[in-house]
Amino acid sequence: MNISVVIPLFNEEESLPELSEWIARVMQANNFSYEIIFVDDGSKDNSWGIIENLAVNNPNIKGIKFRRNYGKSGGLNTGFEATQGDVIITMDADLQDSPDEIPALYKMITEDGWDLVSGWKKKRYDPLTKTIPTKLFNWATRKMSGIELHDFNCGLKAYRKEVVKNIEISGEMHRYIPVIAKWAGFSRITEREVHHQERKYGVSKFGLERFVNGFLDLMTITFVSRFGKRPMHFFGTLGTLMFFVGFMASVYLGVMKLWHVYRHVGARLLTERPSFYIALACMIIGTMFFLAGFLGELIARTSPNRNNYLIEKKKNLPA
Repeated sequence: MNISVVIPLFNEEESLPELSEWIARVMQANNFSYEIIFVDDGSKDNSWGIIENLAVNNPNIKGIKFRRNYGKSGGLNTGFEATQGDVIITMDADLQDSPDEIPALYKMITEDGWDLVSGWKKKRYDPLTKTIPTKLFNWATRKMSGIELHDFNCGLKAYRKEVVKNIEISGEMHRYIPVIAKWAGFSRITEREVHHQERKYGVSKFGLERFVNGFLDLMTITFVSRFGKRPMHFFGTLGTLMFFVGFMASVYLGVMKLWHVYRHVGARLLTERPSFYIALACMIIGTMFFLAGFLGELIARTSPNRNNYLIEKKKNLPA
């Protein structure tokens, strides 16, 4: 099979018939063998009923239904597990992503050799309250990840099959799929400018809180990607540094106190000096950080997946 199209959705009953017909038209025009996987993320409207009706008329349409809303990441992760195509295309169900982009994305994966191609909605039809924070978010992600993409959160993406079968998306990590893919060893990542359409039906399912959650998720994925298998390198270093600063400050205060006593010079008690408590707090916090790193190492080393490494399979090698 050439292409699997994964479409997570939540309350998009109005757009589904038009979207599925559009995708089928593009696939037939390019002689692609394909499947469309709709992942209903606990919709409260008649989205699932429409998917069932569409599947009756088009055997290439498949559906997965969640009992409740788990979020876009859960929908994508489940959809990826069910795919059979050589190239996986993801898009949103609100008709803001154009299926006409599929042939070009497919070519970039199969002929140009990219692992992941992310859409870039250079011209957007969203309000400023959404576009300005998005630009700041994308800038911060570029700086922290080292991946030069303009639009990390674009729903329209293309993947080589091996990519989606070797990554796991949870929480709200769908924003960072390129980062997760790079972490998994797929470094050939690029972008393509795609057409962004105005929303035709319904309303956006994301509020302003997604930017706060997005920043927290960025910190999480950055930490896990760098220190997930070696937490002591982070917590141990930070803890040792803080303990050393606190210890040296305590030594200095103690020496100065002894010097004043030796010279018979009046001096305040150490317990009356705020700097003593600051130094003590640094040593306590440093010890806690070190212990956190130690416990993290114990957990990482006893994990059943601690020695799971991603291996790229090569064919036609001599015996």
